[in-house]
Amino acid sequence: MKTLKFFLLLITTASLSFAAKAQSADEIIGKYVDAIGGKDKLSQIKSVYTEATVNVMGSDNPATTTLLVGKGYISQADISGTKIVQCYTDKGGWMINPYAGATDATAMTDDMYQAGKDDIWVGGTLLNYAAKGYTAQLLPKDGNSYPIKITAGKVVTTYFIDGTSYLVTKITSQASMQGQMTDVITTLSNYQKTDFGYLAANKIDVDLGQIQLSYTVKSITVNKDVDPKIFDMPGK
Repeated sequence: MKTLKFFLLLITTASLSFAAKAQSADEIIGKYVDAIGGKDKLSQIKSVYTEATVNVMGSDNPATTTLLVGKGYISQADISGTKIVQCYTDKGGWMINPYAGATDATAMTDDMYQAGKDDIWVGGTLLNYAAKGYTAQLLPKDGNSYPIKITAGKVVTTYFIDGTSYLVTKITSQASMQGQMTDVITTLSNYQKTDFGYLAANKIDVDLGQIQLSYTVKSITVNKDVDPKIFDMPGK
């Protein structure tokens, strides 16, 4: 009987520990949502248009991103005269990237689409993760940051949320490059409040191992009219 009671105590303790971790992950994510503007403010965002410069190997190049919430996300950059486009929609993705052998619009592989499909939402994978069928795990604290691992099918992304500001300062993930998976480290900084009233990172550094990209935001326009046709794959 004593052995049975001890066994049941262990199960109860483990269950409570798991629940506490899950609740802690949700609590940290909730503080992040509040820090960038709150659920009510974010729910009013229908589109986001960003103009930026992207620095590649010391050269600054123009870049834009257009988000129509829940429908599509397209990033466009002109790198030394070469047009690079990545587009995600609620149905699939396509790209134009001559550096990867895609001079014309080409459908993304499923791995590439799965890794970026949440870009069609404000806040990406983190916000409303449970409603999307994902799981969140709070990892041991890293310095002053709370690492939260989001598992979305085969895609695993870890967000590092600062313990003081509760803003995301780093994201680690993997991406498919030339048919091989590579580690991607994204560092976010210089958060600024938009005219609409929510905070957005104005400096984004992306480390792809052999390639480093640095984005500097010039302007952000919220709720600009967006023609959904810009997300249509050319030639289709």
